[in-house]
Amino acid sequence: MDFINRVVPELRAGLLGLTVIQLPEDLMKARLDAAPAVQVSDAVEIEDVYIRGGHGDELQLRIYTPVYTEPTIKITERPALLWIHGGGMILGSPEGDDQLCADFATRADCIVISPNYRLAPEHPYPAGLEDCYATLEWISTEAEARGIDRSRIAVGGASAGGGLAAALALLTRDRRGPELCFQMPLYPMLDHRNVTSSSYEITHPSVWNRAHNLAAWEMYLGQDMKADIPVYASPSLAADLTGLPPAYICVGELDLFRDEILDYVARLARAGVQVEFHLYPGCYHASEHVAPEADSSKRIRNEYIGRLAQALKSPIQNIDNR
Repeated sequence: MDFINRVVPELRAGLLGLTVIQLPEDLMKARLDAAPAVQVSDAVEIEDVYIRGGHGDELQLRIYTPVYTEPTIKITERPALLWIHGGGMILGSPEGDDQLCADFATRADCIVISPNYRLAPEHPYPAGLEDCYATLEWISTEAEARGIDRSRIAVGGASAGGGLAAALALLTRDRRGPELCFQMPLYPMLDHRNVTSSSYEITHPSVWNRAHNLAAWEMYLGQDMKADIPVYASPSLAADLTGLPPAYICVGELDLFRDEILDYVARLARAGVQVEFHLYPGCYHASEHVAPEADSSKRIRNEYIGRLAQALKSPIQNIDNR
């Protein structure tokens, strides 16, 4: 059966509206054609702050904070989510996830911080990851001033952002950096080797496919990294997954990352890491963003936002919300 006929019928039309690109030839055009920021609810305040990034350069952080108009509601400390946007390590910006981050903020009652990390090929590994680590350190340092509960800091991301989230969990464990209570890598980009069955299987031009992935990894790793790839660049290489925070991971059945994610989830479980995993039949890479009105898309989005909210609840909140 061909790719289109394996896709859930309600998700097929969304594929027709996707721009077909070739990488690396169309990289700059794809950046210019990125979806514009959307107007979000007044229930969320959006602020841009600028900090010193991983290599001392200025780094934009986009911060989403829930706003309550009721004078009787007084919030002392909220949890925080460090959200890392996707784009194959070569595309994307925090503004492209404005609506999603606003939904995280309101539904999980958390402060969301999303870094505008440096992109390849101009800034190959480890630039983007170090920017994410600098963001995590900033969250921990500014926790008291920002009303953040240091014991409830989570990291999440989608696609390349999911890969960076997994890498950041490994990096902060090994550096003994700020502690993470939860990780949420959604359909993460984990393995530069591209040797799994699904990495060969998914070649349809409208979705993130094998050709895109090979080109993106080459740009991310750069010319000087043909061997001895660090586990923080390609988390699937990590032999030791012990001591990582609990995880929620999902992927579509028709995502080329499917098999590397299945392997990573199984190894997390064998390492004693609490992990919840969802495999969505007939769904392709990031299908909930391509066709947001589809029932399957609403289910996917509701499940991961709900799981984040559950993970970030404090014992006091659990009692008060009975």
